[in-house]
Amino acid sequence: MHGSHTTGSPYAPHTDDETAAMLEAVGVESVEDLFDIPEDVHFDGEFDIDARTERETRQLVGSVLERNDELTELLGRGHYGYYIPSLVDHLADRSEFLTSYTQYQPEVSQGFLQALFEYQSLLVELTGLGVANCSMYDAATALGEAATLADRTRKTSGHRVLVPDILRTGRRSTLENYVAGTDLEIETYATAESTVDVPALESQLDEDVVMVYAENPTVRGAIEERLAEIGDRAADANALFVLGSDPVALSLLQKPSDVGADVVVGDASVLGLPTSYGMGLGLFATDERFLRQVPGRLVGASEDATERRAFTLTLQTREQHIRRERATSNICTNQAWVALRSAIHAATLGPSGLVELAARDVTRAESLADRVDALVGVKAPVDDRRHIREFVARIDQPARPIADDLEDRGFAGHVVGEHEIQLCVAGVDDETLEEFVDAFAEVVR
Repeated sequence: MHGSHTTGSPYAPHTDDETAAMLEAVGVESVEDLFDIPEDVHFDGEFDIDARTERETRQLVGSVLERNDELTELLGRGHYGYYIPSLVDHLADRSEFLTSYTQYQPEVSQGFLQALFEYQSLLVELTGLGVANCSMYDAATALGEAATLADRTRKTSGHRVLVPDILRTGRRSTLENYVAGTDLEIETYATAESTVDVPALESQLDEDVVMVYAENPTVRGAIEERLAEIGDRAADANALFVLGSDPVALSLLQKPSDVGADVVVGDASVLGLPTSYGMGLGLFATDERFLRQVPGRLVGASEDATERRAFTLTLQTREQHIRRERATSNICTNQAWVALRSAIHAATLGPSGLVELAARDVTRAESLADRVDALVGVKAPVDDRRHIREFVARIDQPARPIADDLEDRGFAGHVVGEHEIQLCVAGVDDETLEEFVDAFAEVVR
């Protein structure tokens, strides 16, 4: 840097003379002329905010927050408010973790690297697959990465990616963005009773299919009972079988490796994070034969110069670390701190606690469905399947007014059809569920 600055940040790289020369070259008089800022939001040097003490500010903020509606959420569809043990906050908020950037320097990051290694090990155990990376953005981007992995490793000349017709809109649109620069094409296959219609899927499978995606549980909470058949059909077509799930469900349901899954994606933030309405933690696990095709980073165990066990970032196959043409992904970061929280939460529960949590999700969802089904004009669940965490109920009346009436009574359900509402028990205590059933009974009379 040279010259002197009279205004602006001392870290800006341009002097006043250099800035003036650039403005003259593009034909404007000031930097402000480069931006079209509406007058009603243009900053004129005054915020017009009265000065307040800290106590007054806290009182003001509190009064604003008190205007928010107090709603018990039974939304489901990726929004799961499990209770998070206080230990998670106490450990994850330590400065060594909270202020840590990517663990490029293993000599000063052994604690965090070991925690990420444990997170990977947890996913390996739950999925039965040999490799798990140390986190991605969310389930949608993990699905997109699975498709591009399938494209790179495909054994066929195919280009079709098959996804269920009930795939969440956000995941579908993210997948479309990921494959936009490839010759991959996304097609839907039919589902029945909120699970895969295997004959319909089989009719679409041929040598042009490079990947088949299914979920367990499905977006409507149904447990997929024919995963092994799906895996066999995908294998017969030389297509990768990608399975979507999460750590809680994986602790109880069929292990992906036992049903032929090549890749497992999903959202690990069901552990360690409250409902975040967008932010997540993408999990990505796969077979060891795809080790060098895994996007993002892998933490590995090694030895230091004194032959002590040590941890380090073993593989970083993204374009920031290796030649672009050899990179598997352009993912810019990972969710290390969120993965840490998930690992702490899982370790706090332990294997038996995790299974117990998932088992309660099954029994409590069935119990709520039975009580809702007993109401006049309601059928629950609408699908003849076993469910975990959530289910869809059909209402004779239009669902939207019913949901609005429930909201007035302090409960939020998820409207998924003209006469369908999805309900989820995750994170809601039994007493509150009883109150919800009473409220539901009132609004459907």
